[in-house]
Amino acid sequence: MTTPPAPPAPPVRILLVGGGHVGLYTALRLQQRLRPGEAELTLVDPKSYMTYQPLLAEAAAGAVDPRHVIVPLRRVLTHATVVHGRLRALDPTARSATVTVPAPVHGHPERDLQLPYDLLVLAPGAIARTLPVPGLAEHGIGFHSVEEAVSLRNHVLAQLDLASSTRDPALREAALTFVFVGGGYAGTGALAELEDMARYATRHYPGVQAEDLHWVLVEAGKRILAETEPEVGLRTTAELRGRNIEVRLGTRLESVVDGVVSLSDGSRFAARTLVWTAGVRANPVLRETRLPCDAQGRLRCDATLRVIGADGVWAAGDGAAVPDLTRPGECCAPNAQHAVRQARVLADNLIAELRGEPVTQYRHELKGSLTSLGLHKGVAQLRGRALHGRTAWLLHRAVHLRRVPTLDRKARVLADWVLAGLLKREIVSMGALEQPRAGFETVMGQEHE
Repeated sequence: MTTPPAPPAPPVRILLVGGGHVGLYTALRLQQRLRPGEAELTLVDPKSYMTYQPLLAEAAAGAVDPRHVIVPLRRVLTHATVVHGRLRALDPTARSATVTVPAPVHGHPERDLQLPYDLLVLAPGAIARTLPVPGLAEHGIGFHSVEEAVSLRNHVLAQLDLASSTRDPALREAALTFVFVGGGYAGTGALAELEDMARYATRHYPGVQAEDLHWVLVEAGKRILAETEPEVGLRTTAELRGRNIEVRLGTRLESVVDGVVSLSDGSRFAARTLVWTAGVRANPVLRETRLPCDAQGRLRCDATLRVIGADGVWAAGDGAAVPDLTRPGECCAPNAQHAVRQARVLADNLIAELRGEPVTQYRHELKGSLTSLGLHKGVAQLRGRALHGRTAWLLHRAVHLRRVPTLDRKARVLADWVLAGLLKREIVSMGALEQPRAGFETVMGQEHE
């Protein structure tokens, strides 16, 4: 009598929390390498898309369509289940995550889902790091999402409209003053791209000259772009100051009350635009998991990207304190370059784990840095060689075109760049997009007066 064949083993349940750089790139590689029926992938994120952060400044300046710097998760993760929700609680012992999902009907309460897992990847990303500065909550503008990038572009162009139409010199000066707090990649890139766009746009606004614009970059540290080599920060500072942009180092924002910006160096001036880009911090949900975290709230990991002391839990990206094997005693910097490479190693280690194969350590030495500062402008440091101007700008675009996920997004971004080079810039403010019902509500109010 023949023995019936053993039933096939159930697929391993892999749960990924976070659809940013780490979550998306990890899921894409798992889709590519997993055998049919080997694992079930589930990805959880509050948004239905991933934002390619390095091109956010170009989206704000109109060089790239904002829709093309985001990647729809459900469209590209064809072999995964995408859950629109956020992690609320974690039970590592039972290997179960509690995820809160929005109500299907507006006005109804949210509901919780229990998602069991065998292997868990925690990569919820980072949130803006804020400080208790008086007036910041009321007057500050963030720059961490594509929605904020579009809103900031509309706001800047609206200030040019206001300055062109008003006869009040004080109001005009405040409208043409733009303050960015934080001299990292996000703040420096956003300011430089928007200044370049606004300077071009002034030719279409009567009474407003490029020299009338007042741009200020406030950085508490000794130099901007502290994540890069010192030479890059120094060259970028010189480039910005050469464009009449004030770069105030060793300076902090003390308050922004009634439209008046007060800085720690004693200066006070009116400004209708204050953009807060003073860094990011690990998502607070990581501390709520009760897994081991460092002083910055990042999960403590070993070099293989396992969370220390948590069986079956892995992490990478902004929320993971991963030892930098090229710099003993330090952790990997929270940037996109590390996140993308960690995602590749993480996916391979997950597959090795479920197949009983040895895992590998993450090791990557940063070879340089690239920063775009507007159309045909940029700075770069590659293997000790400094580049600037058009060469650095072209290199910046080539590198990021290669890194943008999926062929579809690469083609769309490339088409945007080609069209922007052949045609003139778009300088239309569409602030009404943020309040689409305002016009209809006004008409209804007039009809019933």
